[in-house]
Amino acid sequence: MALIAGFACMIHAVTRDPRTALSRLRRMSWDEVHVRLGQELGKRIDWASYRLGLSEPPTVKLSGGLAGNFFFAPDEVSGRVQCIKEALPEEAASLVRRAGAICSHRFDLLGYRDLNYGPIIDWHRDAVSGKSTPLQPWFKIRFLDYEAAGDHKVIWELNRHQHLVTLARAWSLTGNNEYVDEIVSQWNSWQEANPYPLGINWASSLEIAFRSLSWLWILGLLANCSRFPHDFRAQMMSALCLNGRHIERYLSTYFSPNTHLLGEAVALFFIGLLGPQVPAAARWKNKGWQILLQEAEHQVRPDGVYFEQSLYYHVYALDFFLHARVLAARNGISIPPSLDETIGRMLDVVRSLGQTGVAEGFGDDDGGRVFDPQKNRAECLTDPLAIGATLYGFEGPRPVTEEAIWLFGKAAVKTQNQAPTRPALLSRSFADGGIYIMGSPAVNMQLVIDAGPQGTGRCGHGHADALSLSLPGRGRRWLVESGAFRYISASGERAEFRGTSAHNTLRVDHLDQAVPEGPFAWSSLPQVKADRWVVGESFDFFEGSHNGYARLSSPVIHRRFVFSLKDKFWLVRDVAEGTGRHDLEIFWHFASDLNVRHQDLSFIAQVQAEHERSADLSLVLQTTADPAWAKSLGTASVSPVYGVTCPAPVLSLSASAQLPADCAVLLIPQLQSAVLGDFSALPSRESSSARGYRYQSKNEDHYFFFAEPGRPWACAPWRSDAAFLHCAFADGRLMHLVQVDSTFCTWQDNEIVALRRRTQSFEWLLRDGRVITRSSDMAAVRHSLTEELVCSDPVT
Repeated sequence: MALIAGFACMIHAVTRDPRTALSRLRRMSWDEVHVRLGQELGKRIDWASYRLGLSEPPTVKLSGGLAGNFFFAPDEVSGRVQCIKEALPEEAASLVRRAGAICSHRFDLLGYRDLNYGPIIDWHRDAVSGKSTPLQPWFKIRFLDYEAAGDHKVIWELNRHQHLVTLARAWSLTGNNEYVDEIVSQWNSWQEANPYPLGINWASSLEIAFRSLSWLWILGLLANCSRFPHDFRAQMMSALCLNGRHIERYLSTYFSPNTHLLGEAVALFFIGLLGPQVPAAARWKNKGWQILLQEAEHQVRPDGVYFEQSLYYHVYALDFFLHARVLAARNGISIPPSLDETIGRMLDVVRSLGQTGVAEGFGDDDGGRVFDPQKNRAECLTDPLAIGATLYGFEGPRPVTEEAIWLFGKAAVKTQNQAPTRPALLSRSFADGGIYIMGSPAVNMQLVIDAGPQGTGRCGHGHADALSLSLPGRGRRWLVESGAFRYISASGERAEFRGTSAHNTLRVDHLDQAVPEGPFAWSSLPQVKADRWVVGESFDFFEGSHNGYARLSSPVIHRRFVFSLKDKFWLVRDVAEGTGRHDLEIFWHFASDLNVRHQDLSFIAQVQAEHERSADLSLVLQTTADPAWAKSLGTASVSPVYGVTCPAPVLSLSASAQLPADCAVLLIPQLQSAVLGDFSALPSRESSSARGYRYQSKNEDHYFFFAEPGRPWACAPWRSDAAFLHCAFADGRLMHLVQVDSTFCTWQDNEIVALRRRTQSFEWLLRDGRVITRSSDMAAVRHSLTEELVCSDPVT
């Protein structure tokens, strides 16, 4: 009977639709059936034991304190405190202020500020919605139902007890025993309010893992504190024993095998390593470490991009790996080279995305962090570089963080002070994760293209953002993703913020690129391809496509071209391939602290604060005069951190068009005093298969031609078989020529370039009166122009 009941419970847990449940059950492996069945039966045994008044598991009497090597020895705390005070005086002062608010039961949780929980904390309450969850068996609580639980993430964020670590850090800085008393008071209050196995705070093994890590940090930070009651440390170790037992029994092996499983593995490893007096310590340590190593291979793509396709979750996972790696080494555990290689690749992704001082995110924003939950905005996503720099000694600028100082002491500060000047801003690609970066060193900006898969599995934390662009630079955000806002709410904003219209890409017929299936799943996932990626000396070129709209009765393929003339501008061309008439919309979301004004065919984004270092720069988005595309500058919501939204400018380009149809814009960083240029589409000629554009600025003329690869084409005096051609003239002289995927180029029957075979890229530059040629295959160059080319009008 118990077996049958277990199977019934398992089916109900998988889905409330019996037909879907049976289909899902048939697809399960025997191992998954065994694990899920064991977990379902375990829940009932725990509940039955509680109702019978039995202690399950038995209370374990343990000696207090940590027995393994924490990140620092008790006598090293004072040295780390001194480093923090000297290197980060403002952060130290802020930490003490936050500790004072916590003692008054006022909390900053996720993006919410100053949430008042009153004299007696209700550990089951979402203070934002005011909803509280009942004290019933944890597996019966419908925490994803907003009407029943409010936003469970707010409840869980408080119950991670990271704010108690803040109090412990503040005590280390000040010696104020009020903070220790508050830790003891809140911890005892929590124990009384959360008897096992009752309440929402036992419903997620990941949340129990976070709480366990917090308690271990408290024990490490306050190892020499005499203010604790004599048996408090022993009580905490016994509670950690219960936590570890629950995590091991209810691992997210099949429920959510991503950062959930990583965090749970790290907690098992930490409890087992630091509490060898715990009966199951050796098993937990080994099991946690092995899961961590296995998931490092499974959850991180070969190029280092985390498989959830979310920068926030990438950093989340990286934090877990870094903390576990540092603690393992401190305790003499051999580190497999493969783990260091994985961490190194993940750090490289963060470092590349953060070259301009801020890493613009993509995908979901969870709102929490492993060490300090307040470090949860875009400008903090490069924080792991501080640990990575100290651990691996890579070159380049990196932040000084309190976290790195606690882990490494003076070595963290010394590493930062030895950082060389900022290296050249590079164009990079991470093909497995589909991230392509076009750098503009002169203005310290970079365009980031998202051409990766939507996520993994059902893509719970991925967004419908195929071929979306973002543009950070000069330590700030310019073109942005809209964020995630929150996962659960009464008004259902989740669909809006992860939908296609919240990203800088094309939407067709007012539909998302994939079909949403609840708050954490998608179906009809698009196949996204980077069809071409070329990095040249003076340019970058990207071509990508996706078939997210092939599901329509009249299928549409979205193709996006991006050309970067380094240090000058980016050209973005979108093509909707297909037949029939469709409604097309292209969105451009600007950061909330930018002012955007409309001038002729240009939209000019400027920094609001004049004292900022970016105030002398503006970002100009120039459109063509194509009457088929309407231009609307309005306001949309962006979410800089979980739970918070603010208004921000958004430009929408829309058309009801017969396909195929295309639209192009220029993105130009320029001084605010600069004169705007003119961007236009060249008249189409029936005899030519090439699509041309012209940009005139000051004394420069730029021409761009797109054509079908491998087929010769002619456009006025230009003839070529290039998939893309760019030429630039100054005062009638040819200054720059770029060809992608070509064998030849002529102008007015003058042979400019002749190649022996089809070549990925060719560049011709006139610099200081000297001709310079570059090619991806120099041996293929049969002929190239060796002198100036002068003409009155390059396209007539």
